[in-house]
This record gives sequence, C-alpha cells and structure tokens, in this order.
Amino acid sequence: MKFNRHTRRLLSRSSASAARGMTLLEIMVTITIIGVVMGMVAVAVIPQLDAAKVDTAKNSIRGGIVPALKLYYTRHGRYPDTGAGLQVLVTEGMLDSVPRDPWDNEFVYLNEGSSFKIISYGADGAPGGADAAADISSDTMDSETK
Repeated sequence: MKFNRHTRRLLSRSSASAARGMTLLEIMVTITIIGVVMGMVAVAVIPQLDAAKVDTAKNSIRGGIVPALKLYYTRHGRYPDTGAGLQVLVTEGMLDSVPRDPWDNEFVYLNEGSSFKIISYGADGAPGGADAAADISSDTMDSETK
C-alpha cells in the first residue's frame, strides 16, 4: 500500500512520539498519585491492624490460656502460684510454649487465691494506656461478655 507524502509524515510523527517515553512531569504526577493512594490506604488499614492485634490477644487469653489454667485446676485443685506463672502449664504439657501477646510481650499471670488474672499490657507493654496500648485483662473480658 502506498501513502502520499503527508500521510507518511503523520505516521512517522506518531511513531516518534510513542517511542520518546514519558516526560519528567508525567512521571512526577504518577508518583504523586501513587503516594496519595498509599497514604489513604495506610490511614484506613493501620487502625484495623491494631484492632486485629487486640482481638488476637483476647482470643489467646480466652481460647488458650484460660482453658489450660482450668485444666490445671482440675488436676491439682488449685491454680498455679504467681511465681510459677504460665511456665508450669508448659511443664505439665497443657501448653506447647509460654504464650506471648501479639506485641511479643509475655502475658502477666496473677494468682488471686480462688481465681486468677491474665493481663496483656497492649502495644506499649506498660500498665495503663488507651486504644491499642490499653491493658487487656481476663477479668475485664468477663465483664464485657455479661
């Protein structure tokens, strides 16, 4: 197929502009758009991650530690001493390992005579706090479900 001179010139221009790539301005706009989208995703996702860690800590207490302590009580007629802590549950074969909270801190175990308390100090690893840093305790979880 033969093209006239004007058509050939138009075809050569469009192929030349397609081959030249992106300008610096186009790259900067693309990077800015990607940055804005990533910022919006981070604002939406990070609070959900904190809430998931709080739920994981509660589930570890309810579903793993409390049943093991109740089994220990059934076998021995008492809860382990505070000094022995949760390590005794591993020694007795009731748990595979001493559990850690989602922030990689050890759960705190307190023997209160006829009952016990299990505490995770939350994201900050210290008593008190708010939001993801708030303490999670087995006795406050009991009052939440009533």
